[in-house]
Amino acid sequence: MPRISIGDCHLYYERHGAGFPVLFISGLNGLGGYWRDQVPVFAKGFEVVLHDHRGIGQSDHSRTPYTVDRMAGDVVQLMDALGIAKAHIIGHSTGGAMAQILALEHPQRLASVVIAASWTKADAYFRRLFALRREILGRLGPAAYLQAATLLLYPSFWISRNNERLRQLEAQLLATFSPPEIVLSRIDAILAFDRSRELCRMRTTGAHHRGAGRYRHPRLFLGGAGTAYSPGGG
Repeated sequence: MPRISIGDCHLYYERHGAGFPVLFISGLNGLGGYWRDQVPVFAKGFEVVLHDHRGIGQSDHSRTPYTVDRMAGDVVQLMDALGIAKAHIIGHSTGGAMAQILALEHPQRLASVVIAASWTKADAYFRRLFALRREILGRLGPAAYLQAATLLLYPSFWISRNNERLRQLEAQLLATFSPPEIVLSRIDAILAFDRSRELCRMRTTGAHHRGAGRYRHPRLFLGGAGTAYSPGGG
């Protein structure tokens, strides 16, 4: 179980394969294991780096106010501790919010960035959704929270086809569930996240999407409503 100090806490991490590094950053559940299905494919040509977020899984369960900026800062400190000067970054959901901060504040550390199923700031739907998830965790506890998350995160047909797999996953997540106050603080962090006015600093040199500007690395944005790709920084 490799863990490494990033100053004020220790993070659990994994390294797979060899080659130019690719850092996969998971969403709100914060577990590096979220990417288990992608590791064998990417490890054939890259060094794959995963980690459990601060407060999650096998990383230190720090009792501290959480912010997305701090989560992103932990990624930079992890790269420093592992001797990684630059990497491809792939961020899902909360990991995508962290990737936005990395692209804005530490562009020299990124070879490219993929942002999947993420957001720029919380809208009314987002606030309603996470107010409900917060209420479920606070009133009914972790087991109900995880069961509700399955219903909220996956389409009905996929749940029907993978019901037993999901039950096993919920049991695994419950066994390692962080103290609720940490999870609640992380929910507050994503509700507070808003870098929308700064995205104009992520500029490209070729074809422009909304919010395009000086950020010159290749970018891929994946979401439920569509996909946008900026090849070669264009």
